[in-house]
Amino acid sequence: MVGRIRRWQQRHWRERSKAERVELYTVVTWYGTTWFFSLGWLLLPLVGGLGHRPVALALGALTVLVTALQCAASNRLTRPALDHYLGRARLPAEAHGVPAVLLGLVLALLVALAALDAADQATVRLAIGAALLPFGVVYGLTVPVRVFLRSAALLAVLLMGAVGLADPDGAGILVTGLMVAFQTVFSLLACRCGAWTLAVLWEAERAREVQARLAVAEERLRFGRDLHDVLGRNLSVISLKSELAVQLARRGRPEAVEQMIEVQRIAQESQREVRAVVRGYREADLGVELAGAQGVLAAAGIDCEVRADTGGLPAEVQSALGWVVREATTNVLRHGDAGHCAVGLAVREGLAVLTVENDGAAAAGGGGGSGLAGLRERLAAVGGTLDAGFVGAGRDRFRLVAQVPLGTAESVTDVRGVTR
Repeated sequence: MVGRIRRWQQRHWRERSKAERVELYTVVTWYGTTWFFSLGWLLLPLVGGLGHRPVALALGALTVLVTALQCAASNRLTRPALDHYLGRARLPAEAHGVPAVLLGLVLALLVALAALDAADQATVRLAIGAALLPFGVVYGLTVPVRVFLRSAALLAVLLMGAVGLADPDGAGILVTGLMVAFQTVFSLLACRCGAWTLAVLWEAERAREVQARLAVAEERLRFGRDLHDVLGRNLSVISLKSELAVQLARRGRPEAVEQMIEVQRIAQESQREVRAVVRGYREADLGVELAGAQGVLAAAGIDCEVRADTGGLPAEVQSALGWVVREATTNVLRHGDAGHCAVGLAVREGLAVLTVENDGAAAAGGGGGSGLAGLRERLAAVGGTLDAGFVGAGRDRFRLVAQVPLGTAESVTDVRGVTR
């Protein structure tokens, strides 16, 4: 059971993009930070700084309970607050109602401890810091920085006044103000820096998606231009000659037949040219794809090693394997977190064998999706096969193996060569 849970967790983690992983790590860190610092700043001082009278113990226990409720409420609002900061959803203003009430309650308990002399000064001041953090982490994500700072300054004045009335000590009042200032800066750094990093990361992710869509649109425009260049002139000639043939036929001229024969010839030529354009559009050049994969992965910070020599391979084999390289490269970038990728091409027993292996969690086509299905269809057209899956003792590497028979090209020797 433990092994199955661990494998499910690994698959769940591998299915996330890099930005999603960073966001999950950040949110979990905020959860832990809230509990660790709040209860750490509260419980440790209370152990030695709280009086042993029943009133002191009761107020201390209530303070711990309310602080724990603060942490729970803060965790519940952390994800919605982050979505608010990133512009995904709006967090209603009333969402801060419960955290604000809990903050006011715990601060009132601490002022009571100071007024009853049930705890020493250091304990009360550290406890104030513990109470401010859960509220500040969430509040700092949902309001502008200037509003947060104004609210913190107002709260500092109120706390200094309340603590001064309960315990008129100048040093204690000053420490209270310093504690509020420290927690203000700490809360902003804890929430805003991580959220800003996530915003930049998601913006880069969106830019990459836009770039991919622009590349597709550019390719469609190129294809459209090629078709226009091929068909535009020929269709114009067909239209003119057809009109001429109609006029000649109406006059009973025998030249109308010659014009229609010419129209037929131009139409057949157009068909051949369109098939050539479509064939060139659908085919992928293996050498170009290997060089492109190496360049793209290197630009993404992934060390790419290519061991291949495409010389001598039939054109249909190179086209099929070129699509495999293109799809595998795309998925290393999109789904994985690889640091190294190795591409190998060899000829063994009449088969061209292409291997793409990376140390990330990339699965071609997102696992068993349309990416793998499309590649298998292309390879099946030339009698090839495709195998893909995780390998290694820890299943920490993903390997894709495509095999294509060479057909009559038996004279092709083993492929050698190293390109780095």
